[in-house]
Amino acid sequence: MIQYLLVGDVMAKKVVIGMSGGVDSSVAAILLKEQGYEVIGLFMRNWDSTINNDFLGNPNLNNNICPQEEDYNDAKLVCDKIGIPLHRIDFVKEYWDYVFTYFLDELKCGRTPNPDIMCNKYIKFDYFIKEAKRLGADYIATGHYARIKDGYLLRAVDKNKDQSYFLSQLTKEQLSNVLFPIGELEKPEVRKIALENDLVTAKKKDSTGICFIGERNFKKFLENYLPNKPGEVIDIDTGKKVGEHTGLMYYTIGQRKGLNIGGNKDKMFVVGKNLEKNVLYISFGEDNHYLISNSCLIDNVNFNCELRPTTCTAKFRYRGEDYPVKLEYLDNGEIIVRYDSVKAVTPGQACVLYDGEKCLGGGIIKEVRLNDEKLWYLL
Repeated sequence: MIQYLLVGDVMAKKVVIGMSGGVDSSVAAILLKEQGYEVIGLFMRNWDSTINNDFLGNPNLNNNICPQEEDYNDAKLVCDKIGIPLHRIDFVKEYWDYVFTYFLDELKCGRTPNPDIMCNKYIKFDYFIKEAKRLGADYIATGHYARIKDGYLLRAVDKNKDQSYFLSQLTKEQLSNVLFPIGELEKPEVRKIALENDLVTAKKKDSTGICFIGERNFKKFLENYLPNKPGEVIDIDTGKKVGEHTGLMYYTIGQRKGLNIGGNKDKMFVVGKNLEKNVLYISFGEDNHYLISNSCLIDNVNFNCELRPTTCTAKFRYRGEDYPVKLEYLDNGEIIVRYDSVKAVTPGQACVLYDGEKCLGGGIIKEVRLNDEKLWYLL
């Protein structure tokens, strides 16, 4: 059963909702309107779709309309159908300055960044909020699968779709006056509501790829911004060359599929990188000890509440499981996160901290360690 959120005795508060052209924001807008809010849609244009338009000619696209414009058209159709206005705002420069530049800089350093987290921090819950306030918003809303209760950010009811991981860099202030209307729903329920309301987005495929840039050939896309630097692939166990890589930025720790580096591919794993020598290290074997660590150092630490636990759980990647951890707070604001053996903890990824259902915040993995020694092959 859908549980509607009442805001005091007033049901005419103004909510500006981010309309992405997908089913989640579409249903979120419907729920808000049914709850009695005055709802205004706001579509963000965060990427210049005429740049590197390698989507053209894709047979999966309708009439070769770029995905961004197709999303806007779908958002407009949804807003027209449910009777709410839709505004459009351009954050192309801001996205470039605060998200895409960060993404490229991290790749240059051989790390594996998560641009969606920074997009939430700097665009969706910063510049978007400022524009929403300009439109007179009392609240903002998005189609994220997450919840807020008693001032805490919570995991979504649908654990397969939970997006609290991507909201981990948001502050308490950014999360104030925010509504997540579909956080109590399972994805099939969202689809059902969209079908019942005959929305154009009801059966639309969920978006994937880089946030706001969309589904592209990742390697071809990055070639426009970062030069390829082919180099040697070394078997870390023997020190012998086993192939050539096409650029360290295209590989992540623990990767097994899609390596395309020649040599014997049987049970080959990426275990490390040497940026100075431009070497990619691999190893063979199902249970690879090079991927194991038992602590990491995180920086860019953010907490969204007053809790500062010494024990909690952590996720080291979006689809990863929760691991019990102990936290050691350093004077410079960084945190040492200690845990039992975990495989493929990766520099550049987010370490997100949880207390049960509560997402407390997190940081970016700076170093990966084994027995307090930095793993030299993990940058």
